[in-house]
Amino acid sequence: MRNLFFCIPIITQSIILSAQSIKIVSLSELKSYYEVRNDTTYVVNFWATWCRPCLEELPLFEQIKKDHSDEKVKVLLVSLDFPEQVSKLKKFLTKNKIRSKVVLLDEPDENTWIPQINEKWTGSIPATLIINNAKNYTFFHEGKITLEELKNAIPQ
Repeated sequence: MRNLFFCIPIITQSIILSAQSIKIVSLSELKSYYEVRNDTTYVVNFWATWCRPCLEELPLFEQIKKDHSDEKVKVLLVSLDFPEQVSKLKKFLTKNKIRSKVVLLDEPDENTWIPQINEKWTGSIPATLIINNAKNYTFFHEGKITLEELKNAIPQ
């Protein structure tokens, strides 16, 4: 029995350490992740835990991260959940083993920031932005995306 009490804190600690930390960011902080002048391709997905199509396509981004792990491709998942629900978001990411970098965007006026991401974006999610600044390449897709569309949109 004594050994069991010794193990519980270790198990709890390992679960906490495996949980992803979620940074709450402004639009300018978000843009600083992918508006870098380098030869890296940034795959940025806008999603939320309450959006079924978003959840259905999340494994695609994990697959892209895995397939391009030895290349200059970075995946960034931008959660549009409410900042006060960050603990729910962390639990979701842990439960679903999401390994891509996740940030939570906290911008109250979507009419201001959405067109700054892409002028064609109506605001519906999921939405995917792929950027390679060195190649002056930008791809934007509003709505659920397929793995084939995603793979074809990443510049070689």
